[in-house]
Amino acid sequence: MDKPAKSEIEALIGKNAMGVWEQLETAIDRVYEMDKYWNKGFGDWVYEHKYRKSGKTLCTFYAKQDVATLLVILGKTEREKFEQQWEFFSELLLALYESTKVHYDGKWLWIPIDEKLEVEDILRMLRIKRRPNRK
Repeated sequence: MDKPAKSEIEALIGKNAMGVWEQLETAIDRVYEMDKYWNKGFGDWVYEHKYRKSGKTLCTFYAKQDVATLLVILGKTEREKFEQQWEFFSELLLALYESTKVHYDGKWLWIPIDEKLEVEDILRMLRIKRRPNRK
């Protein structure tokens, strides 16, 4: 699937969420060289936007009417590293982490993309999953 126009995504998720979405994409693109895929979303999700490298997903953006979410899956080792760095994360992310159930393959953190989200928080968490590969 081709990347939808910014206007399409913004009409779907709203102007505020679009601003945060773009900040996240810019921040991720600045520190990671990744393959980017756009797909039709599953269920109610209209769009899925994945960042992948070597068959492993770093994170996935999802969009549907009035909702934008970032999915980050932390496996066992990544959860241990996250918990060792606990004091460096925002209260919002820590509360979400604590309320997320552990599945067989890790914690699936569905992080709402809105003005409360701290981009540096997300980058810090993504660095646990994969070291930045841009110079």
